[in-house]
Amino acid sequence: MCGIVAYIGPREAYPIILKGLKRLEYRGYDSSGVALLNNDLRVYKKKGKVAELEDSLVGKDLHANAGMGHTRWATHGEPNDRNAHPHSSASGRLAMIHNGIIENYTQLKNELSRKGYQFKSDTDTEVLLNFIEDIQKNNNCGLEEAVRIALKRVVGAYVIVLLDKESPDTIIAARKGSPLVIGIGKGEHFLASDASPIIEYTKEVVYVNDYELAILKPDELILKNLGNEKLTPYVQKLDLELAAIEKGGYDHFMLKEIFEQPDTIFDCLRGRLDVTKGTITMAGIQQNIERLTKANRIIMVACGTSWHAGLVAEYIFEELCRIPVEVEYASEFRYRNPVIHPGDVIIAISQSGETADTIVAIEKAKENGAFIMGVVNVVGSSIARISNAGAYTHAGPEIGVASTKAFTAQLTVLTMIALKVAKEKGTIDTTRYMQLLAELHNMPEKVKEVLQLAKPIQQLAEKYKDAADALYLGRGYNFPVALEGALKLKEISYIHAEGYPAAEMKHGPIALVDEHLPVVFVATKDSYHEKIVSNIQEIKARKGKVIAVISQGDEIIEKMANDYISIPETDELVAPILSVIPMQLLAYYIGVAKGYDVDKPRNLAKSVTVE
Repeated sequence: MCGIVAYIGPREAYPIILKGLKRLEYRGYDSSGVALLNNDLRVYKKKGKVAELEDSLVGKDLHANAGMGHTRWATHGEPNDRNAHPHSSASGRLAMIHNGIIENYTQLKNELSRKGYQFKSDTDTEVLLNFIEDIQKNNNCGLEEAVRIALKRVVGAYVIVLLDKESPDTIIAARKGSPLVIGIGKGEHFLASDASPIIEYTKEVVYVNDYELAILKPDELILKNLGNEKLTPYVQKLDLELAAIEKGGYDHFMLKEIFEQPDTIFDCLRGRLDVTKGTITMAGIQQNIERLTKANRIIMVACGTSWHAGLVAEYIFEELCRIPVEVEYASEFRYRNPVIHPGDVIIAISQSGETADTIVAIEKAKENGAFIMGVVNVVGSSIARISNAGAYTHAGPEIGVASTKAFTAQLTVLTMIALKVAKEKGTIDTTRYMQLLAELHNMPEKVKEVLQLAKPIQQLAEKYKDAADALYLGRGYNFPVALEGALKLKEISYIHAEGYPAAEMKHGPIALVDEHLPVVFVATKDSYHEKIVSNIQEIKARKGKVIAVISQGDEIIEKMANDYISIPETDELVAPILSVIPMQLLAYYIGVAKGYDVDKPRNLAKSVTVE
């Protein structure tokens, strides 16, 4: 949550910061602000999206060679001008932006209040900033030392960036639990929550680790730990192009990312799957294959859409590898004192690699001796670094808040891992193995076929956009797709929707069915086909409106449904990669038809870095 960007160097800081905030707005858009440091420290902030901040700054003095900006997803305090970041200290000497939550802020606030401090906002950030200033004054020390002392008292997660009016050539930043990347230019430095604001200026970056402090001047970067020991920055090259974070002619990032899926799935497979040789090459898996083949059980931890990918993978791993699999919400797993044994394998699934609950969950499991595998999209992310091994999805940047291409990329990678483990373990015969390799190999072309249905799905969206509720049903491998379809509709159109196993609807949800309720069946041909036909008949008998995603040539359901979307036939084990795409398009077009900003749905943010 929250987007952070900063700059120090010879250029004008404001244009760089503003462009960076626009690129980071998917991380939060309740309010935004900038702090600019030249001879004076000027703070401007505004409730609403970055465009509203930009409009409010016309005619203001924006000249500065050092500055920082913030786009907010509200935690402490409602979205308004006074709770927006940056915050100024009581003396006005310091300004700070923050991504995270300070859990013991009440205790710190009470201490400061007793000393006479008054607060202009409801945020934990202002409390931390004044705590730092109070330490600086009372200990007669520099800002760097004050930050170090303060952070030893702080409980919670943070990235903080500070400007000091009396040190105009320095930016100080620190991190614990939230992401921070530093871009290294020629006589200049950039800071951001991710690489998207940096890629235009440099490809040399340093990913800051937990409990590290960065002191930046135009021509110098110093990294230290909280014990004041200097660290050697590890400089990496970004594998990212500017075009990947631009809309490229599409109306929305979400639509662009849906249509990128033939390419992103191909990129997942490229260099890994060789259908002619019958091989899957994944170094992180091969090097730890014995851990996987001899696993007592596999536990997948994830949140949101990634959790749905885990549910599909549960079916795949148990079918192919014959290893028991559990799928856990990371937010619940880390709190309920789970039973973890040294022989367990934990697979952490996350697009950003920075999901706070997932990070804490795998850290806890690692302490108990579990082997951690990460399936993430972002190179250098926290989960990638914590994991013992893993595989990147290579889906490229996902800017739309509602995840689309990340889901199909995760399914592709997880399926390859399961196939590799099953082949090594001998739990799959050669004929079935080669058949599934061929199915994966052909998936990019089949996805292209599904995307050709965008126009009829858009027409379907117009028909159902005024529904108050929706029910999504599926069986087997398609049950998690029903959950994902319902989630997408909720996220993008704000229509209440629920996903259920099709047979379970008789145990409650069928009470909702009337002539006004759209019921979406994910009903591609599989071993459950006859059963799901019966479920459709049960809905039709109660006058529900049936929308069915079916396999090409399925005349039975085609005749029964009010509306249908016909997709290429494929093996049921990999069918979710195809059947989810109509769910994505339907949610997108309904959201657009209702006039909503589908890239920035209300109350949501892309990377959930707070618990």
